[in-house]
Amino acid sequence: MNSYKNPLEERYSSEEMLYNFSPNNKFRNWRKLWIALAEIEKDLGLDISEEQISQLKDNAEDIDYEKAAEYEKKFRHDVMAHVHTYGDAAPLAKGIIHLGATSAFVGDNTDLIQMRDGLLHLKKQLVNVIQKLSSFALEYKDLPTLGFTHYQPAQLTTVGKRATLWLQSLILDLEELEFFLETLRFRGVKGTTGTAASFLELFDGDYDKVKTLDKELSNRFGFEKVFGVSGQTYDRKIDAKVVSLLSNIAQSAHKFTNDLRLLQNLKELEEPFEKSQIGSSAMAYKRNPMRSERIGALAKFVMSLATSSAMVASTQWFERTLDDSANKRLTIPQAFLAVDAILLIWNNIMDGIVVYENRIRKHIMEELPFMATEYIIMEEVKAGGDRQEIHETIRVHSMEASKKVKMEGKENDLIERIMKDDSLKMDKSKIAEVLDPKNFIGFAPIQTEEFIENEVKPILDKYSELIGLKADLKV
Repeated sequence: MNSYKNPLEERYSSEEMLYNFSPNNKFRNWRKLWIALAEIEKDLGLDISEEQISQLKDNAEDIDYEKAAEYEKKFRHDVMAHVHTYGDAAPLAKGIIHLGATSAFVGDNTDLIQMRDGLLHLKKQLVNVIQKLSSFALEYKDLPTLGFTHYQPAQLTTVGKRATLWLQSLILDLEELEFFLETLRFRGVKGTTGTAASFLELFDGDYDKVKTLDKELSNRFGFEKVFGVSGQTYDRKIDAKVVSLLSNIAQSAHKFTNDLRLLQNLKELEEPFEKSQIGSSAMAYKRNPMRSERIGALAKFVMSLATSSAMVASTQWFERTLDDSANKRLTIPQAFLAVDAILLIWNNIMDGIVVYENRIRKHIMEELPFMATEYIIMEEVKAGGDRQEIHETIRVHSMEASKKVKMEGKENDLIERIMKDDSLKMDKSKIAEVLDPKNFIGFAPIQTEEFIENEVKPILDKYSELIGLKADLKV
């Protein structure tokens, strides 16, 4: 307990994402890349034996981390430390490991593999949040609720329609994620400055063999696209783009939790609160929105990382500089781990979110009389009244009712005032009819249905095999 532990590992992120950025996954991918490089080079005519490749394969999983640390301390170079460690484990192949390659061959290609696999995991998390939100939206598509602009009561909407706004943001994020995966390129085999000069020597000037090596290796690791040109590294714009994507997901999550925390304060919606959960060490009655607040905290962290990757991409010199390395080790894994945690918590919230319908209706009825005044004015005009005179009468009643609510803490009595006003000639029995909240929700229910049918259902059908995530929190 005397050294720092990353809370993303200890408290928040899933085992799947933690493994994706683990040393075992990283360095096993390095060895897979070295094996594939040797195999393809052999197929293309280089003097590499089956015995050498077999010994590489036999020792691919057995990584001596202590020995690698000793080599790195000696060489001050992580890739060469692992080349020597692998060579000690597979002595027959020692001379052909990393043949013609530069450090970015294993480092950058592995980074791209981890990004791809991390995004595939996040896609599963996203799809499950979308599925749960869509079910929630359909369940409550007809339930009127106060709509807010500027956090002031506005026209009514429905609980389900509001959920479609959260969904819309996530669909934009999913579309961006899909596009990133579709266009993601492998670095492949490019050499020290991207010219493949070392392979010119190995293949006696045969450029077609170099291109075959580049394409075949990329295909083996599941990449249809490969960078046509590079410096020593893949374009660091990729890092900036992926962290920007992760930031966008974090923004959507933060928006959802802001809304949920405001609604929980109003006691209209509430995130899950477990039987033994404690909201405050002092105030026993409290039911704090700890899940939403945790998402907000993690989301702020992710959004801050987008600037870091942008600065790295913009300040690389020529074919490469090493001032990206330490930054990448921190930024990329932690951005993925934090968004993984965010989506895990969001799924957990949706598994147990609570709606308090009576409380929602109470808030509606406190404001609905004001919203009904436009209808009353129109009905009064139909009954023969002067529009401007009626408007002034209703305005005065509204101001008096508002004063009772705000200054005296009393109920909204606007409708009672109107009913008692003999100067108003409309059939006042109609006022009770119009005060049904469902008369004020516009097309919200059908908009919700159409949105789910036209935009959400195709996503859920496309990714049906991903649905069914169990979202348990570590703490």
